[in-house]
Amino acid sequence: MLKRYRIENSKIVETADEAAPVLLYVNPDEAEKRLLVETYQIDEHTLNSALDPDEQARLECEPNHIAFIYKRPKNYSGGDQLLFKASTMGVFYFGEILILVTADDTTVFEGKQLAKVVSLRELVIRLIYRAIYHFMEHLKIINQIADDVEQKINRAMENRYLINLFALQKSLVYYQNAVNSNGALIEKIRHNAVKFGFTQEELELLDDIVIENNQCYRQAEVYSNILASLMDARASIVSNNLNVLMKTLNIITISIMVPTLVVSIFSMNVTLPFGLRETPAFWIIMGLAGISMVSFLAFWKYKKW
Repeated sequence: MLKRYRIENSKIVETADEAAPVLLYVNPDEAEKRLLVETYQIDEHTLNSALDPDEQARLECEPNHIAFIYKRPKNYSGGDQLLFKASTMGVFYFGEILILVTADDTTVFEGKQLAKVVSLRELVIRLIYRAIYHFMEHLKIINQIADDVEQKINRAMENRYLINLFALQKSLVYYQNAVNSNGALIEKIRHNAVKFGFTQEELELLDDIVIENNQCYRQAEVYSNILASLMDARASIVSNNLNVLMKTLNIITISIMVPTLVVSIFSMNVTLPFGLRETPAFWIIMGLAGISMVSFLAFWKYKKW
């Protein structure tokens, strides 16, 4: 699917003009891929890399364009079961034309990072900036979900909460790898800044992006280390909750077994002692059963078991 955009009043707006400078291909079909390869001379391998979620970020300089492959967060859906993944996006800069290729349909030109764009070259930098900020937003959400799951673990014994934590930890590993990959791409862009003709303002923006990317990586690393170090403790909490439940069930079971034993003794087919044939035997036996249960509970409490 093809969408066209242009820069108007420093903002990215969608347009139907076929001469639009910004072309966004969302999950292109075979005909669109063939058009990109034959008309715009985009390398087929590089084009496929832009659609591969496992591809690493990189920079490639071709004779008629520059290809930027970078990582960004994939939109989360309920079916992901708390697993946050990263996707790949390809940016092909031709000077007067900018072609974007992505595998999933998502809003690309949103966020304050893209609120003011002067040129296509600056748009390339701000798209990477937006991806970094998007990663940081997802990290905050992951941290909030982890706190909520921790509280549930303290009160429950279900494995699904531990599985949720494993999924969050796996997500952080994905994000660390993606952010680190973007960092390598940004450094390569900085080293070739003169070749690309970046202005002083664009270089300052690139320096800010480097700082933001480093902070994002450190934040993901901290969250990942916290989840990894406390995973065993949370598993122990679940095990301890199970032990407490088993202890409670044992108390209930033994409390029932003791009076049952008393009643069973008097239920044997033998002559009842103490002349119980001439007295209200039922209430005496029930009284003995009650006394035995109270005695057992008092003994349990005395031993502090």
